[in-house]
Amino acid sequence: MVRSMKPWSVARRGAIACVAVVSALSLAACGKSGGDGGSGLNQSGTLTVGMNLQFKPEMYLDSANKPAGYDVDLLNKLAKELNVKLVIKNLDFNGLIPGLQSKKFDLVSVGLTATDARKKVIDFTRPYVPYTSVLAVRQNDDSPAQIATYNASGKIITALQGSTGEQLAKKSFPSAKLQTYNDQNSALLQVATGRANGSVLEDYILAQYQKSNPNQLKKAALPKPLDLSYGAWAVQKGNSTLTGKLNAFLCKAQNDGSLAGLYKKDFGVTDAPAMPAGC
Repeated sequence: MVRSMKPWSVARRGAIACVAVVSALSLAACGKSGGDGGSGLNQSGTLTVGMNLQFKPEMYLDSANKPAGYDVDLLNKLAKELNVKLVIKNLDFNGLIPGLQSKKFDLVSVGLTATDARKKVIDFTRPYVPYTSVLAVRQNDDSPAQIATYNASGKIITALQGSTGEQLAKKSFPSAKLQTYNDQNSALLQVATGRANGSVLEDYILAQYQKSNPNQLKKAALPKPLDLSYGAWAVQKGNSTLTGKLNAFLCKAQNDGSLAGLYKKDFGVTDAPAMPAGC
């Protein structure tokens, strides 16, 4: 985790798996491919992005079945600045990194944490979104809100398979049994129906679930969040050209306040969390 942080500044300022939706959002045609020595893109004039559109309000399909949310808004802004067409491919979470490695898209925008294991096979940009990880429990759970309550033999903790939540669950609740699922709602449903004791995930995902499923789950009132981390864009290993362009874009958006503005708009909050320094 990056320890040095500064507030968001103010001023001016995203088919190999089971989900089959592919959305093309065209902004402008131009740009160069990595092959012609320009932008580092797989295909000239097109920015193809792998996503998992099930995390409202960060990334999801709206009522018209079109990609929406914070990541999508940011990617639209990116494509406009790069003067390229944006194509979003909506995949199962576990298909994203393999798809990136096989050049099915130029980058992955799903808030990946830049872990050491992932850095061995893909490269990351600087962070673009902050996350607070929490434990979701049943609404009527009156157990003592302590880690020790759930970190015990016989307890079951769920998480999204392949996510940072899975790794955090292993770290925070090593004595409990961990069950992972291919989609977030399945992991939460196990808790809501009493088949599991808790689920590790980001607080905003829990908040969205609570809106759609009131009086089922709540955030365990632990002494502190399980983790504060940051999501970054992932690119193909060694693609320094594209990584450099993305970092320049993100620094500009952080410094001119547009990154914070999008976060507050899409997440529906009045204050945006601090982001790492370095821009």
